[in-house]
Order: sequence, then structure tokens, then C-alpha cells
Amino acid sequence: MPTKKTPRRTRRQSSVAVQRAVRGAPSTTLLRRWAQAASPAHADIALRIVGAPESRKLNGDYRKKRYPTNVLSFPYGKGNGDVVLCHPVIAKEAREQGKALRAHYAHLVVHGVLHLRGLDHARRKDAARMERREITILRSLGFGNPYS
Repeated sequence: MPTKKTPRRTRRQSSVAVQRAVRGAPSTTLLRRWAQAASPAHADIALRIVGAPESRKLNGDYRKKRYPTNVLSFPYGKGNGDVVLCHPVIAKEAREQGKALRAHYAHLVVHGVLHLRGLDHARRKDAARMERREITILRSLGFGNPYS
């Protein structure tokens, strides 16, 4: 007697929109892949690649810091939110740290998305937990430990 196949339930990947205000970042496909690797199912995420002036303004407005920063996360709950990546800062850090630009971007996208999920690094215990998650996710994407 033939049996019916049970339809497989597939995990809906997060929706990741990529906005570019400057050039030089990795491809949209890679940015999405990295964000989805760190995000929960059904999350809606926007990645925005910006220059130093926009990063400086956002960092000033929301963190009261008067300089551009590599990544800012703006969570809206349940893993949803915006991640703003500053290309000039990321490129400079990659050069100074002797890292491939692509690897540094992957790390910061994962880092930013984990912030959307509520992870933080303000306390030592929380930082260690977040770093372990980052290392595991990055390893699954083919990257080494960004902290070594």
C-alpha cells in the first residue's frame, strides 16, 4: 500500500535587506548569508553599509560618542532590527589587525545580529558567552576565531 509523503517543514530564513550608502563592502549575497547564520528564523533585519559621517552621527545620537564606530545594532524585538556597519572603520581595522576584509565583515555582521538577539558584552560573563557564539557561527561559515 503506497504511503503519502509527509511534507517537510522547512525553517523560514530571516529576511535580510541590504542598503549601501558607500562602496567597498562584500557582496549582498555574502552579507545576507552571514546575517542569516546568526539570526533566528522569521527575523526581519536591515544591514546598512555607511560612511564615517553617518556612523559618527548615529553613534553620537544614540551612544553619545563623537566618533564613527564599526557596528551599531538597533533591536526591535524577537531578533528583528537594523545593523549599521561603517565601511571605512571596518576596512581600517582589518588592515591594522592583519585580517581579511571579508573575515572582519563576517565577524561584525554576526556580532551585530547577535546584539539584535539580546546578547551583550557589557559584563565579562556575557562577553565570554557572546564570543563563544560568534566563534561557533563563524566556524560554520568557514572563518577562524576572530579573537585569536
